[in-house]
Amino acid sequence: MALRFISRSGTRLRSVSYSVLRELADSLFAVAFPTSCLLCQCELTEANWSGVCPDCWESLRPWAGAACSRCGLPIASDQVTQSGGEESGGAAGSDVLCGQCRTGEYEFDLARSYGVYAGALRAAILQLKFHRRERLGRKLGEALSRAWVEIENKIEPRGHEPPLLVPVPLHPSRERERGFNQAELLAQGLARGLNRGRRGRTSEASGSVWGRRVRVEASSVRRARPTLPQAGLSLSGRQENVRGVFEVRRPERLRDRVVVLVDDVMTTGWTASACAGALKRAGAQQVVVLTVARATPQFPDAAPSPHHEPFGEPVDDSSRERQ
Repeated sequence: MALRFISRSGTRLRSVSYSVLRELADSLFAVAFPTSCLLCQCELTEANWSGVCPDCWESLRPWAGAACSRCGLPIASDQVTQSGGEESGGAAGSDVLCGQCRTGEYEFDLARSYGVYAGALRAAILQLKFHRRERLGRKLGEALSRAWVEIENKIEPRGHEPPLLVPVPLHPSRERERGFNQAELLAQGLARGLNRGRRGRTSEASGSVWGRRVRVEASSVRRARPTLPQAGLSLSGRQENVRGVFEVRRPERLRDRVVVLVDDVMTTGWTASACAGALKRAGAQQVVVLTVARATPQFPDAAPSPHHEPFGEPVDDSSRERQ
């Protein structure tokens, strides 16, 4: 009994000591590096490397409503009731396809987004892209692992090979101007999130366990030329703007592999589709697209909170298309 009492007391003491040290460290951090939350401007009172306070981070919730079963486009529930569920012959919203996917023009196999490009999520993405918040980018990438869970059973890797994460590339001139590729930061965060929980990870589609860590393959695809801003172009103009813009330089690394394309925002889907087409022609077995947000006029950012305004960026992310 005495030994057990000492053991429990020691564990409790270590727990209390850690808590006290953590509070002390947070207090010292706040004094030495006084800063505000990137999204709400409230003072950060504890160590926070992402720069976003716990309340704002909690508000970055994933989309939980109806969505296109192929491209993941968020769909208003009344539209699903009127057309989607009944047309597919299943329960409303369970197998619905958006108009674009009914025509079968996209070259990727599947796409999903963490959330809708509005509110705090939009503000976080703008901070990442235009204020070089690299740690925030990796943390947003880790959040993408939640979107992965939704589609994991539809992935069909061969053998024990994990999927390859490929960030959508910027044109070299654009990357030099910005200093980094936000999609690569997101892919790094996603890889970290997937590898953290990979032990015992099984693909129900193939029945296999990944034998190796998920890795980012950032050098196999490039933009052959810069493109015009997609904003202001018609749907057909956007499609033509990115036609043939992507080239695969190391097809042997991608052949017969499942490739996950990673990007920050998906709007019309033509950029992702063009990149997926290049990967498919190079021999990729399956191409899945994961983005942090999906921009759609069905859910506009009509009333952003005041702390989103200082970023001064339009809802239509035209700047990201000047690549």
